[in-house]
Amino acid sequence: MAGQLPKIYVYRQLVQAKLFIDEHYSANINLDEIADVAFFSKFHFTRLFKKTYDYTPHQYLTRVRIDRAKELLSSDMSITDTCFAVGFESISSFTALFKRYTGSTPSGFQQQKIKRKQEIATTPVKFVPNCFASQQGWTENSNFQ
Repeated sequence: MAGQLPKIYVYRQLVQAKLFIDEHYSANINLDEIADVAFFSKFHFTRLFKKTYDYTPHQYLTRVRIDRAKELLSSDMSITDTCFAVGFESISSFTALFKRYTGSTPSGFQQQKIKRKQEIATTPVKFVPNCFASQQGWTENSNFQ
């Protein structure tokens, strides 16, 4: 039992650090601050975090920011406002990272979302599983197509 306590402690500290990133992603946080939350040196913390989550703390922070940016861009927030809302300090670095992580620029991503919303509004049955639409009789009714 005593051998498990250190593992539990380490896990709890890593979870605390992850939650800190999740909560403060939009702030200008750095590795020292995140490691301090976990009460580890930044080098030891980075190794433990990567071993546990498969990402370095910086990679995880970037992923959280990009995921949040996708949500904001989907809600029609401007690219500039989104960039700063998720914690990036320059639009060019935001655009480059966004494209690296998603395969699309922020404007391209936003245009895809706008197009999808328009398609859903005009032909909603295309976005319903065919088995469900058939069961409801919607595929026979041309008003839904």
